Amino acid sequence: MSIPTFIRSYRAAAAIGAYLIVAFADAANDATVTVATDNLDPLLGTTGKIGVSNAGDMVDVTRGGLGSVTLGGAVDAGDALTSDANGKAVATTTAGDRIIGFADEPGVADDIIDYFAAPGVIGETV
Repeated sequence: MSIPTFIRSYRAAAAIGAYLIVAFADAANDATVTVATDNLDPLLGTTGKIGVSNAGDMVDVTRGGLGSVTLGGAVDAGDALTSDANGKAVATTTAGDRIIGFADEPGVADDIIDYFAAPGVIGETV
């Protein structure tokens, strides 16, 4: 049995590498995407094994199911994942951080791991 993956294409605002987290570039005016630059960006998902070289090109973004992402630091399986300054995934437990989902396996910086896409915001703990 396989896990269905939801992939949607978006127009890129700039060049975007493979297996990186993307966010809306200018959510108020259009739906172009760019490499995410922090944990508060409006995160969408991740590019696949093919990024794009030019602004205006279409890039596939994993929005649901299992995706792959490049790590910006060490993570454990099950960690919530947000973006660092380079669009790489890092673990977070900070309330208010936007996340793309949860690590499906452990890894260290520059590894490409699978994650379960579950975009959202880390809530306050009680």
